[in-house]
Amino acid sequence: GFNKYYPPDFDGEKHGSKHALGDRARKIDQGILITRFELPFNIWCGTCNNHIGMGVRYNAEKRKIGMYYSTPMFAFRCKCHLCDGWFEIRTDPQNTRYVVESGARKQEVDWDPEENGGFAVHDTNAAEAGPVDPLVALEKTADALKRQDEIGRPRIESLQTVSDRYNTDPYALSSKVRKRFREEKKVEKAIKAKDDEVKRRYGLPEALPLVRDDPGLDMEAKEQFKQARRKLLLEDDSSSRRFSSKASLSSSLLRNTLRKVDPFTNNHERPSRANGKNLGISIRK
Repeated sequence: GFNKYYPPDFDGEKHGSKHALGDRARKIDQGILITRFELPFNIWCGTCNNHIGMGVRYNAEKRKIGMYYSTPMFAFRCKCHLCDGWFEIRTDPQNTRYVVESGARKQEVDWDPEENGGFAVHDTNAAEAGPVDPLVALEKTADALKRQDEIGRPRIESLQTVSDRYNTDPYALSSKVRKRFREEKKVEKAIKAKDDEVKRRYGLPEALPLVRDDPGLDMEAKEQFKQARRKLLLEDDSSSRRFSSKASLSSSLLRNTLRKVDPFTNNHERPSRANGKNLGISIRK
């Protein structure tokens, strides 16, 4: 349809206008509204005895039939599409389900949780189950009282004690909390100023978070520094020893070579060199 403009002084009865819901409200004076209803389960029609599957939709006559506490109860009257019979389905808020009121019967294909090791969700027939064993009821009552004495009452007393302690002097507690908050805020402000000074001095970015001072971390860093320094000294000592051993070996080889070339040369004297060459000339006496 199209949206139409209705002036404020428009009178539907005077101008012969229809209801805003159109043909769906043709029985609105009887409290009936035509709505689209979908079958919530499989049924058998009571007039033609035909099967109607779940999910079939009808233009049902919806009306309010009562209240369950604050929840309204509705009835949906539908006409069978296979015959001229009518059937009615109602809501059941107490058990959160739909029930067939008249004109049809429900096909019972519900899953029984008790047969599969579960528990019934809606135990509406608890009063019809028979008399309760008095010994079982007494045992349950005794267990409940024991649990209440051992767990419930001490817990309630502890909560009451905590409540009394926090509500005896609200002003003093609030003053203590505010004083501690001011002290912590003062310490954090001093730390932030110190961090900003370090960042400004070393040209660090403002968004860089700095690690707070920790005595444990300081001791660990000092110990790691000592270990690294000790390791570096040991490496330097071993390298100097290797160098000295190589120098002594080189000098020993040189002396042995000189002795082999000229046995008359003193062990501590080296042959004269001319133009970088050994002439092999020795003076005899």
